[in-house]
Amino acid sequence: MLNVPSQAFPAPRSQQRVASGGRSKVPLKQGRSLMDWIRLTKSGKDLTGLKGRLIEVTEEELKKHNKKDDCWICIRGFVYNVSPYMEYHPGGEDELMRAAGSDGTDLFDQVHRWVNYESMLKECLVGRMALKSPAPKDYCEEKKVLNGVFPQSQVTDTFAKEGHSSPSYDWFQTDSLVTIVIYTKQKDIGLDSIIVDHQGGSFRAETIIQDHSFLIYIELSHEIHEDFSVRVVENVGKIEIVLKKKENTSWKCLGHPRENHNSLIPKKDRGFLWLQILHSDLYYRKCQLISKEDVTHDTKLFCWLLPPSTHLQVPIGRHVYLKLTVTGTEIVKPYTPVSDSLISEFKEPPLPNNNYIYFLIKIYPAGLFTPELDHLQIGNFVSVSNPEGNLKISRFQELEDLFLLAAGTGFTPMVKILNYALTNIPSLRKVKLMFFNKTEDDIIWRSQLEKLAFKDKRFEVEFVLSAPTSEWNGKQGHISQALLSEFLKRSLDKSKALICVCGSTPFTEQGIRLLDDLNFPKDEIHSFTA
Repeated sequence: MLNVPSQAFPAPRSQQRVASGGRSKVPLKQGRSLMDWIRLTKSGKDLTGLKGRLIEVTEEELKKHNKKDDCWICIRGFVYNVSPYMEYHPGGEDELMRAAGSDGTDLFDQVHRWVNYESMLKECLVGRMALKSPAPKDYCEEKKVLNGVFPQSQVTDTFAKEGHSSPSYDWFQTDSLVTIVIYTKQKDIGLDSIIVDHQGGSFRAETIIQDHSFLIYIELSHEIHEDFSVRVVENVGKIEIVLKKKENTSWKCLGHPRENHNSLIPKKDRGFLWLQILHSDLYYRKCQLISKEDVTHDTKLFCWLLPPSTHLQVPIGRHVYLKLTVTGTEIVKPYTPVSDSLISEFKEPPLPNNNYIYFLIKIYPAGLFTPELDHLQIGNFVSVSNPEGNLKISRFQELEDLFLLAAGTGFTPMVKILNYALTNIPSLRKVKLMFFNKTEDDIIWRSQLEKLAFKDKRFEVEFVLSAPTSEWNGKQGHISQALLSEFLKRSLDKSKALICVCGSTPFTEQGIRLLDDLNFPKDEIHSFTA
């Protein structure tokens, strides 16, 4: 629903992942750009019509404000007067009016949930929807019969309806340690399934279980050290998180539950939660810039250090959101983490993977976000969100042929896919990457890709350039049926195959259309979106 001009995201010819569905834009009047909107929000003008007051809004009151000159919209439990924003919205007034006088969370998430509406519309905030209060702050989680486990009824019964056992948790202690045990009752749980953060006195553990998140969110009753350990017993789906006490005293309770503690949340409904620190369904932690190095003339490899109080391993094919404050406004962009290299000997000695997170990012000189990112100094910080995305690792099981179609920095999700596929899929016969770029100078990690193809005979890479020099002897042009029909040849007639597509919106949309024309079934295709 809420949109930003094209110079913000995606930039012209950007290869960043965006939803393949596309969206229509309308021409904006002169003086109605994103920067004009930012200047208006900083002018001191009353954009809510409430003279600075914040109110609690009932559903009945929200419904009254459904006209263009009096338009209130609810997003994740907060109500905004978007009437002043109408002329600044690139999607047009009609798009905003689809949610007039109602909860627009679903519509917002369908179009582009990455937009940081809280920052863009903070001067338009009317107040909060009239909702039930969370658990009282003075409630302490007593260790009773179930040793700290809430009754099962407080966990969403969605899994039970689907024939699955709902997760639960327990905790116990020694003189110096507190161990929190999560029973997922699933066998496909790994270290990348659990995200743990300890910020201030708050402890937060989010476990990804299929299409749900099981959340433990507690204000701890006592202080702990920053570092902790996480262990997963995969064959039984048990997760153990060991915390170190600052004082060797006995805890009478684990702490005070925070909002949605001990909840099993369907991913599709996460947009309705306004519990998080930034009143968003995305949870962030600050990561420190350790290094940045040139990869091509306009693309750099950034390395960020995770805080010692965070456990985060981004699953294959998932993205995160980076957040920076630009000209006083928070800007959020999605990026897919990569490995530090395709081949281990390119990095000596390698940094511990569980402490660092890497991104290949193209710098757009005229953009709002990437120049600010590029100007950060070593030691500066950026906020990194929890992972998002829907690629399931189960799709790689017993895979025989893997085809990757990437354009520009759409190559980034393919990095971890390549590493995983060539290392962990014994049934794999062939992995082929068709990599589209404008010129030879734009090709990311060309030498590494060529070396990987030489090292592992299952892997093949083809480079396609749209604006090559006269010396170029390889393939030329844009994604087309002629290129794909020749490229997408199975190792066997009925081999199990998967085709992954990532690039700009036109590239992804055209790729999906061509694959459909070539009669590839939808269950063999995955397009990356953010």
